[in-house]
Amino acid sequence: MKYFAILLALAFSSISAWAQPGSAAYAPAPEEKALLWEISGQGLQQPSYLYGTIHMIGKDDFFLTEATQEAFGQVGHVTFEINMEDMTDFSKLMPLLMKAFMVGDTTLEDLLTQEEYARVSDHFATIGLPMMFVNRIKPMFLSVMGGDEAMSMDPNASSEVVSYEMEFMKMAQEREMTIGGLETAEYQMSMFDSIPYSVQAKMLMESIDAGGGVGGDQFAEMVKMYKEQDIYAMQDMMDEEGGIAGYEDLLLVQRNRNWIPVMAEMMKVQPTFFAVGAGHLGGEEGVIALLREAGYQVEPVK
Repeated sequence: MKYFAILLALAFSSISAWAQPGSAAYAPAPEEKALLWEISGQGLQQPSYLYGTIHMIGKDDFFLTEATQEAFGQVGHVTFEINMEDMTDFSKLMPLLMKAFMVGDTTLEDLLTQEEYARVSDHFATIGLPMMFVNRIKPMFLSVMGGDEAMSMDPNASSEVVSYEMEFMKMAQEREMTIGGLETAEYQMSMFDSIPYSVQAKMLMESIDAGGGVGGDQFAEMVKMYKEQDIYAMQDMMDEEGGIAGYEDLLLVQRNRNWIPVMAEMMKVQPTFFAVGAGHLGGEEGVIALLREAGYQVEPVK
């Protein structure tokens, strides 16, 4: 069960890593290096906080600053991209898992050349996943698994990686804080369905070739930037990689814009700690820029 929950959490979070256009006036500057941001203004009696997560990170690289822990202790509500408690609720999880499979009789073998299919098969064999298990799963879900040790069927492998979302959720539960989400898992599922399987299959091959999973070169570079809290450099890296032409607005920009009024309503009710993928923070259409554009003061907390 834990394996499937991590699979869904990774799949949902992966869509933060695509390029974003927009207006530059409110975007974070290169010197504003921070994962934790304080949100004030617009009549808020107390500040709320925005934190950029990396959804899976090696246990030795995981860190939480004193400022982050202090900010977390000053709020009564924690909000993720989706409500993480839903990912541990069997009654809600199983219907979502069924949507992870391609419709009809489509399989990866139909979408890939023989050579590509063999490479995918060899790749997933190394992390303990036979093709009979993954052959009908939507390629976009598989692409986020990359070379990820967390996806190994070895029950001990997952202890080597940490999820910021899971850690924040445990902290919230220990403090008996309320937990929410900026959007529903069903909505995120609908976005995956908007991308043709052929495009998703291409993305899967690019992910495997780039070593994009935990332990891959690309991921190691991202972790280095993350530990330096350099969201500007992370944004540059994403822009250089490009995205899926025609889908950036659906997968990232529109989601960021949808979140702003939801965040505004939550902050009116009580101080809130928002934890979303760091890829959503920076750039001209990132959450920081959009909050500033909406009249909030959003300042880095060093």
